[in-house]
Amino acid sequence: MAALRSDAARSRARILDAARECELSELRLNEVAQRAGVGVGTVYRHFPTVGALTAALAQGAVERLRDIAREAAAEPDPGRAFDRLLRGALDLQLADAGLQTVLLADELAIPELAGLRAEVLEAAERVFARAHAAGAVRRELTLAGVQRLVCGIEHAVRLNAGRDRDVYLDVLLAGLRSSSVASMK
Repeated sequence: MAALRSDAARSRARILDAARECELSELRLNEVAQRAGVGVGTVYRHFPTVGALTAALAQGAVERLRDIAREAAAEPDPGRAFDRLLRGALDLQLADAGLQTVLLADELAIPELAGLRAEVLEAAERVFARAHAAGAVRRELTLAGVQRLVCGIEHAVRLNAGRDRDVYLDVLLAGLRSSSVASMK
């Protein structure tokens, strides 16, 4: 990507700032242009689709999640690696509401992040497979099911302004552990 002229860079930053004020599910490029004080054509030049804008908003969080997943994959203990990944994923989702949208979106909806999402999923699959093989998580679980549970915990934590984050996460992790691991604790 070529370097932006300073005025174009300022416009892009204003657009992103304005978009962050909107609910992602209600993101409209015309509304973002109005909030940013730029013409709608300027928004479309930088972000031709809502998906492109969503990708730009979430890219940093997805990169951080990729790094967390890689660090968890490098953790020698499969159970700790799994816990580390889930705690990191929840923290990021709480810090960036757009992350859940990007992670759960159809890959075709946000093609700009397809490669990055694939990296996250590959590392998460390794962590999950190791935890599964070690008996650190329940046999009947799938990674997709765990992802949905983390999203549910995120929603529950947001409902109570984050006050119950640790309790909810501990309950989730305890419920995900296999009965042999849970009985050893």
